[in-house]
Amino acid sequence: MAPTAGQASPATITRSYTKSRHGQIHYRIAGSHGSRGPLLLLHPSPLTGSVFENLMADMARDRLVVAPDTPGFGMSDPPSTPPEIQDYAAIMRDFIADLGLGIVDVMGYHTGSLTAVEMSCQSSDVVRKIVMISATLFTREETEGFRTKYVPKTADERTAEAAARWKWFKTEFWKMEKSDHRKLNLFLDGLRNPDWSAWGHNAAFNYDIATALQESAHPILVLNPEDDLWPYTPRVAPLLKNGRVHDLTGWTHGFLDAETAKVGIILRNFLDH
Repeated sequence: MAPTAGQASPATITRSYTKSRHGQIHYRIAGSHGSRGPLLLLHPSPLTGSVFENLMADMARDRLVVAPDTPGFGMSDPPSTPPEIQDYAAIMRDFIADLGLGIVDVMGYHTGSLTAVEMSCQSSDVVRKIVMISATLFTREETEGFRTKYVPKTADERTAEAAARWKWFKTEFWKMEKSDHRKLNLFLDGLRNPDWSAWGHNAAFNYDIATALQESAHPILVLNPEDDLWPYTPRVAPLLKNGRVHDLTGWTHGFLDAETAKVGIILRNFLDH
């Protein structure tokens, strides 16, 4: 889509590495510092920062946008032991400092949204506003049920089930993505690193999101698409001191690509006012 009059063209995304306490962090970056603060994008597990590429190109028209692969995912080195959400948040705080980003807005997707909230608890002076895509507010019984689904698998187990998983991912899960090629690349991202690919989910199941939300006074916008967390996300509404839940009825995984411009409007209306 061509930019309208007075609107900048989509920004170019470049990739780089920086050091962390656990090795190297791979990240995507676009745009430049300006009157609006940087936007940090944190992906869902077990995917990578690539899920944000189209959104980055749009949002970086008027701000700096950075999307790291969190440690153990994509091309970022893993910690030596399974991390918790608190660990991911501390690593991202270091990441912000290493890149000299200053005060940032943070948008997280599923597991990434928990890290965003925890960052606001650990580093309230570094995080300005938070956007969560869905929320994992489960009962104890629901959490234990989810734990049985997300366990480490060997490379042989992953490849043996890949064809069936791809069919499910393509037709039932990441449904709004229009490009099968892009959808396949996202799917393959999720197959990387079988030894620690379940770490993000397990960290999410261990995290007390209810207490963290009650402690955070930051402005929070919770986007609620009709994805696998659609029934659970509205539960956070009473916990938000300074936020709201915004239902995205009819949207599901893949909406960042299928409705990039509309997502950009929603984000700018929240972040820039």
